[in-house]
Parts: sequence; structure tokens; C-alpha cells
Amino acid sequence: MKIRYFIISALLICLLVGCTKDISQLKTDNSATTKPQLKQIDTIAPNTHVVYDENNPLTILDPYSDTWRATDSLGRTLPLNTEVGKAKSDKFVGLFFWTWHLNSGSRAFNNTEFIKLNPDVKNDYSFKGWGIGRVHFWDEPIYGYYTSKDAYVYRKQAELLAAADVDVIFFDATNGSSTWAPAYKVLMEVFSKAREQGVKTPQIAFMLNLFTPNPDTTIALKQLYKDIYKVSKNQDLWFYWDGKPLIMAYPENLDLSDATQKEISEFFTFRPGQPDYKKLPWMDNQWGWLGIYPQQKYGVNNGKVEQMTVGVAQNWQKDVGLSAMNGENIFGRSYSNKNGFDTRPDAKLYGINFQEQWDYAIAQDPEFILITGWNEWIAGRYKDWMGVKNALPDEYSDEFSRDIEPTKGELKDNYYYQMVANIRKFKGVREERIASAPTTINIFNNTDQWANVQPEYKHYEGSIPIRKELGYGVVMLKNNTGRNDVVSSKVTYDNDNVYFMVDTAANITPKNDPGWMRLYIDTQSQDDKNWEGFEFVVNRVNPGDKATLEASTGGWNWEEVGKIDYTVLGNRLQISIPRQMLGLTAKSPEFNFKWSDNMQEEGNIMDFYVNGEAAPVGRLTFHFQSEKANVKQNSITDNPNFKIIVISACIVILGGVLATLIIFKKRKK
Repeated sequence: MKIRYFIISALLICLLVGCTKDISQLKTDNSATTKPQLKQIDTIAPNTHVVYDENNPLTILDPYSDTWRATDSLGRTLPLNTEVGKAKSDKFVGLFFWTWHLNSGSRAFNNTEFIKLNPDVKNDYSFKGWGIGRVHFWDEPIYGYYTSKDAYVYRKQAELLAAADVDVIFFDATNGSSTWAPAYKVLMEVFSKAREQGVKTPQIAFMLNLFTPNPDTTIALKQLYKDIYKVSKNQDLWFYWDGKPLIMAYPENLDLSDATQKEISEFFTFRPGQPDYKKLPWMDNQWGWLGIYPQQKYGVNNGKVEQMTVGVAQNWQKDVGLSAMNGENIFGRSYSNKNGFDTRPDAKLYGINFQEQWDYAIAQDPEFILITGWNEWIAGRYKDWMGVKNALPDEYSDEFSRDIEPTKGELKDNYYYQMVANIRKFKGVREERIASAPTTINIFNNTDQWANVQPEYKHYEGSIPIRKELGYGVVMLKNNTGRNDVVSSKVTYDNDNVYFMVDTAANITPKNDPGWMRLYIDTQSQDDKNWEGFEFVVNRVNPGDKATLEASTGGWNWEEVGKIDYTVLGNRLQISIPRQMLGLTAKSPEFNFKWSDNMQEEGNIMDFYVNGEAAPVGRLTFHFQSEKANVKQNSITDNPNFKIIVISACIVILGGVLATLIIFKKRKK
């Protein structure tokens, strides 16, 4: 009996110790994050390691973009907290990014449009229609055939990537020793300015030679260290891993007897790039940049995966391996390892290859996912490459390309929203913000009645940049459509009306301006009478004494619902809409909305990416919700107190057993 008491007592002591330890950890470490969070850091001496300043975090406007909503052209909606769970602080996403579009003297050549007219010449190198001295784009970017010195494009990209919650972009410097300094200098200036305006732009890092340590890598490392890192240039943009600036490069060729090269070897966290799509990494600290399904796992330690890749498409053929994008049976956008090639005419729109890789990577739960890619756009054309005639190795057409950035062609912005959706699945999102109590607003009263109305829908100042930059073919790309810069909006309601308020950075322009201060409303109706999901629009017709509310009869066709009140005072526009007109008669209204100013191409939602103001950008919308939705019910094991609960239960059970034995013994005596 004494042995039995001893065993039970020992178990109780162990459980109590374990419980105390878990409680202590719960108090001191809520994040369970093994990688440092990105912080604003003080200027440091160039020869020292970077040390984080924990008390000086980045000051960034938080527009709650992870709760913005969107429906793409295929009807796919972005997942919310109720579907993907709470935001995680220990997951990171990188994006392969190209900065070498600098050849503005050559004409752009659109392969996709050319192939539609000439479907039988893809392997005919001598066909004169291919032209000489042309730059082969797989399609036209949404911003036109731009170069990598176009500040307007970088400012637009900054907002798109911030809304997607991309943590870092990796500049492609994998060919030779060139780092494309003229381009990255413009980008860093634009991103730093955007950060001053509140945009949480991605951080930056570089990807150098992928294959083996060689002199080119050393040359590039020395240049980057001299131009950026040693002089602490745009230090707030650097991406850190294991406490140091991250670089995907091989350090083995550095000469440690040279003082500068020794500094370089100690300054960075190195993750050499693994070039092969299929082979296992041959070094413990390698990271991948692209792979075929199922993708490789990099940096596996005690079952934890450090990094994996996700790609849109791969220039790979099942029986041959590496091949040009215009070869036979290439793993294009509509290829699936599980199901083969999707033969539907519009299969390229759905991103089957992309989704299959995302699903696999998310299931492995790595710390970091690198996506290939954003904006490669062009590829050289060769007489013969990897056995393919008239070869275009990396990009060929809308099907056989691997870019996500929106296009003017058939793919539009589908891949952007697919990327956003999967980043949300990987990293989680925050819960929706709930509206404050209903408030009646007298929009004709000049006093501020909005101070206590929440939430505030913030938007980035500076999102309407002026453009004047040479593109490919010495074509001047211009845009000066930016006019009213939306910086804040609020919404409230009472029994009769819904009230909207919007503030701009400067005084609002006259109401007779074309495309003036439009408000789009999506009531989330199941009716098919809408334009890109929006059932209603205000100010499509310029207002007079009153504004006009219109309803879509299907597409960009509108009919008047009624006249509504509005006021403009300085930089503020207020609108009052009867709830009955919107069909929002339920006790707790809920809807999506967005602001637009100076649309140029009526009825084309892609116009929201390039012209005037759109808040938020593209198809994204703000969401108004007046009561809390049902949140995702996670497994009980997701509860951070789960272990404590189990231990406590065990203590109670064992205590009961011990008490029973004692009572039984006493009775026996």
C-alpha cells in the first residue's frame, strides 16, 4: 500500500510542477514566436550586428486590410476570421520580385495577343512575325509596359502588397553579378515615402546566384553591402531572420582574410538558393525559390519546417524535366499533379497549379512561404534551349507564365485575390470590427458629430501619384487623374437612415467634376442585378441640390432609386440614405462599400487600379457590420490553456483516487 501512495504522490508532484511551469510560460510568452518581429531599429555602427529596439516599433497606419472584402471575376470571395481563424504572428510570406525591367529603348511584344493570331508558329524561330529587337511580354501589365524605374508603379504595388500582407519581396539578382541598382534605389525611395504615409509596405531582401558559390556572388554582395547595408540606407525596409538582415546567397566564396568580406560574412543571415525544382537541398540552410508539387521542405528541424515555396506555374515537363515555357506538356497555370491538365477553355483563370501548391504548403505549416512570383513579365527568345525550338524559357503566354500582378488581358486580377486568400489561410486574420451604437447624424449641421462613431475606415494618403515615365519603346506613360485623396471614412445608422462620411487629404473638388466622389454599396444581396457585386451607386450622375442613388439592373446599367441628401464642407463629404431605399431594413444592417473618384473607363473595374482614387484599391471593399458574427470554432486543443486544463483534470482525478484509498484503508482498520 505504501508503494501505491508513493507512486500517486510522485505523479501529483510532477503534474503540479508541470502545471506551474505552463502557467509561468503563459504569463511570459503569449506569442510562441521563434523569429523576431520586424521592428524599427536605431542607426547602428556599420560593423556591428543589428540589434532590435523592442521599444520602438514601426509606426504604420493600420487600415485593417486583413478584414477588407473582395469577390473576384470568378465569384470567389476572400476568407475571413470565421473561416481561417485568428491572426498568427509567427508566419511570414515572401514574394519573388523583378527589378531588371530597364530596357526602355526596345519595343514591347505581346506574346499572348500574337499567339492568338498565329497559333502554329510557337516553335518557328525564323517566322518573321516574331520580330527582332523586341522584348517579349507574356501579356500587358495593368500599368502598361513599364520599366523598373517607374515610381508610380511602385507606389501602386506598395498598396497592393500591403493589402495582401506580404512581409518581404526578394529582388531577382540571380544572373551574373548585376543587382540592378538604378531600380532598387527608386523602389526603396518610393517604399520609404509610402511608409511615412502609413503604408505597411513589404520589407526588402535580395536573391543572388542560385547555383553555386562563385565570384559573381561575391561581387554582388560587396556592392549591396557598400550601397545599402554598411551605410544603413533605408534601414526600416530591411527584412531580418535570426536577428540579422536576410539574404539568399552563398557566402562560401567570401575571402575572410579581407576585412570587408569578413564583415559581410558576419552581417547577414544567409540562406543560399536551391535552384532545382525537384532535388532535396544539399545544404542544411538552403531555401527554395520554386518547385514542383509536392514542394521540398527546407530547414526541417525536429519536424518543424522553416521554409517552403509556392509557384503559379513551372517550366517543367513530367518526362523531360526542365524545359522552356513554350515546350510540350509544360506545368502551366492549369496543370495539377493530382488531376493532370485541365482542358476547359477558361482553365487558366482558376489557378489550379497555384492552389495545389498552396494547399500542400499550408498543410506542412512552415514558418515562411516564398511565392514565385509577382512581375517577371518578360523572357528572352532563343533558337534552341533545353531541346525546345524558338524557346522562351521563363514566360510565354497567359497560360504558361508565373506572374501574379494584374494584367490588361484575360487573367485580370484573379491571381492577386487567389494569393491574398491563401495568405489569409496561412497567416489567419483578425476579427471584424463591430460598429458603435446607432447614431443619428444631421449632415447639415457644421459641428463634428462623428467623433465617437467607430470604426474608422482609414486609407493611405498619397495613393494618387502623378505619373510621367518612359516605358518600353520610348513610350511616355502618363497619369495625372489623381484628384481627391481619400484618407478616412465612417458609417453609422439609425432606424431610418444610413449615414456615410468621407474625409480627403485636401478640400474636395467641385461637384461638377467628371466621375466625382462616387460611393459604391454592396448589400450582399443574392440578386444577380449588380455591377461587380455592387447593387447601388451614389454620384454616378453628378449631384445637384441632392445626390442620386441608383441601382444596377445588371452590369453597368443603372436606374434611379431616388434623390438623397448630401453636404460638402472643406475636405468632408456626408451622405444620408434612407434604409428603405437600400433594402437594409433588418435590425442590424451589414454591407460592403468603397469610394471612387475620377474613374476614366466607365464600367471597367480594372480602372480602379490605375486611375483616380479607389478606397480601397481594386475590388477590395470596406465592410460595415453592426453586430458580431459567429467566429470560427477552433479545436479545444487550440486553446492556449488546454494543457493546463488537462493537467488540472488529472490532478483532480488522482486526488480523488488517493482520497478514496485513504478512506478505504481507514474503514478496513
